[in-house]
Amino acid sequence: MAAELLDGAAVARAIRGEVARDVAYLKQGICVAPRLAAVLVGDDPASQVYVRNKVSACHEVGMRSEEVRLPAATTQDQLMARIRRLNEDADVDGILVQLPLPRGLDRVAVILALDPARDVDGLHPLNAGRLLLKLDAPVPCTPAGIVELLERYRLPIAGQHAVIVGRSEIVGRPLSILLLQRDATVTVCHSQTRDLPAITRQGDLLIAAVGRPAFLRGEHIRAGATVIDVGVNRLDDAGAAAAIFGKDSPRLRQVRERGYTLVGDVHPIEAAGRAAHLTPVPGGIGPLTIACLLRNTLRAARLRRLMVAQ
Repeated sequence: MAAELLDGAAVARAIRGEVARDVAYLKQGICVAPRLAAVLVGDDPASQVYVRNKVSACHEVGMRSEEVRLPAATTQDQLMARIRRLNEDADVDGILVQLPLPRGLDRVAVILALDPARDVDGLHPLNAGRLLLKLDAPVPCTPAGIVELLERYRLPIAGQHAVIVGRSEIVGRPLSILLLQRDATVTVCHSQTRDLPAITRQGDLLIAAVGRPAFLRGEHIRAGATVIDVGVNRLDDAGAAAAIFGKDSPRLRQVRERGYTLVGDVHPIEAAGRAAHLTPVPGGIGPLTIACLLRNTLRAARLRRLMVAQ
């Protein structure tokens, strides 16, 4: 039996509807819409698409947004100065800096420079620490979206063995905390993990976040598992697309017609034959990440503006 596809796009639409409703209520109270500033350094095509989608999503739910574009030659001092100005702008509720940054820029220094109250990605150490202690904090958007998807589909977390492949501070590490807080048993795998298939096959929940096309195969997946594919990889090689999707697949036609298709970190055909539930790429976790960003921006605006109004 083929895996049930978990429709992240549908869940994201529901979250965006809730955010739009709450933004309207907030605007009635304080007469101003929340405002997000998205900082993009350089001209990476994927980053440009991500930022454009985030800005567009803000407008769709009634928020204001500003795209702050800086050239690839921007120095560390120039970037830090721009972030300071955003921190001091009373009309900015949320700030995100699109990662990765161009080579030569210190990502950690940039995260540390963010006002924690406006850090809508939840990456500042103060917010990460509050998350660890189960205190109110902005939850990193992709992990928040994954948990939201599981809960809205009423898939069990408590008592499940969750195996996360990838240990980034954006996905793997905060997700492990969220799942532990919901009483899952969590194993985090990484590049130095030995006998990866033997470990991933233990997972009732298997989450892939490694940034490698179709990296996890059928041998990595326990029959009946729930598989969450976080990866979004651009595949522009027709031969590689045919090997993954098949010679008659519409995905292969996409490569030939528009020059690329998207594939996750999990082999979609092999996973569909073993998993009970599977997130598609695209249409799985990506839309949820943006929806949770909107929710974090609304949260930041409520805390800042209602406090000022009092």
